Amino acid sequence: MTYAEAERYLKELSQTQILRFWDELNEEERKNLLKQIESTDFSVIDNFYHHEKLDGAGRTEPIQGLRLADIEKRREEFVAVGKAAIRAGKVGAVLLAGGQGTRLGFDGPKGAFNIGITAPLYIFEQQIKNLLEVVRECGAYVPLYIMTSDLNHDATVKFWREHDYFSYPADYVRFFVQEMAPAVDRDGKVLLAEKDSIALSPNGNGGWLSSMQKCGLLDDVSRRGVEWLNAYAVDNVLQRIADPAFVGATILSGCNCGSKVVCKADPHERVGVLCLQDGKPNIIEYYEMTEEMACQRDEKGDLAYLYGVILNYLFNVPKALSVLDRKIPVHVVEKKVPYVDENGEKVNPSAPNAYKFETLILDMVRLMDTCLPYEVEREKEFAPVKNATGTDSVESARVLLQKNGVKL
Repeated sequence: MTYAEAERYLKELSQTQILRFWDELNEEERKNLLKQIESTDFSVIDNFYHHEKLDGAGRTEPIQGLRLADIEKRREEFVAVGKAAIRAGKVGAVLLAGGQGTRLGFDGPKGAFNIGITAPLYIFEQQIKNLLEVVRECGAYVPLYIMTSDLNHDATVKFWREHDYFSYPADYVRFFVQEMAPAVDRDGKVLLAEKDSIALSPNGNGGWLSSMQKCGLLDDVSRRGVEWLNAYAVDNVLQRIADPAFVGATILSGCNCGSKVVCKADPHERVGVLCLQDGKPNIIEYYEMTEEMACQRDEKGDLAYLYGVILNYLFNVPKALSVLDRKIPVHVVEKKVPYVDENGEKVNPSAPNAYKFETLILDMVRLMDTCLPYEVEREKEFAPVKNATGTDSVESARVLLQKNGVKL
């Protein structure tokens, strides 16, 4: 892309301020800026002007799922089917690890955070220990695809290499970078992070499959014969990955997708809830539910909208690929974004000043048409590390790890 092409393109988008400092840039900086302009997806900015209705339009109703008692009755059957799929190389895992440990007071990839007490134990390490239990049980390795971001890719890859992949074979580990999206100010104008670079941020975990495609990893998935991908979040240290019972139950259900869930602790627990909207699976946030929905009970006296998601999903690969080009909602999120002002001065805002654009993996569930809610025990599989202290914190995760026999 030449300067003239970039100027013409940005005029069409009403974003010529991106070239504001062109005359001050050296040759290398100019190349960098033109490359960014050419590769950036500016179409997401349309969502700033035309916010999509994200809470779904249509009839909402509870979804039927597998409760713990149901799972126990058929566990042997589920495990046998799941093990067979894993041994046949049909199951892969996708670790969503594009975030930083900022809220933990840690300057690095969140997965590199040390949750140990008497000895180092990293979030990545604990999750791989969980996966290795499945490997030993099945006698087969699970291909692992790790999604990073421009913010933490180099640091993440270096960390894994320095720790010898936590005893997982490197041939089964692939890294890929999630796509980025521009940040805009309150007038919808793209911000600059530096005079020669656009303010970009990861486009959310909903873009994991398209990012794998862009990085060429779907060829690897196809070559290995993977038919199911278990996508999971980096911040849950009790995450059970490629769980044979979960895999087997989803396959036997005939559903295109499975979701691990915990039963809500109370009607107003602040979790996304798996349900049906217009007959298709969907996840609605706690703040989207009416009081009547939140408190509704079924004939057994249980909450009708019971299943809280924990970001552990199993996707059928052929089905996911068939909807890869389908548009999912883009969420417009208000954030604090450092930027270079019109005078070329760096500004670090103390309050939200801009908007980022994110897609969420929960919106992908609806595109799968069918989804199996699969209940797990909260204290055995849900220990999120989001905050330094308090709820969903390093402290609470350590307590749960120790309850599950993990030495810290």
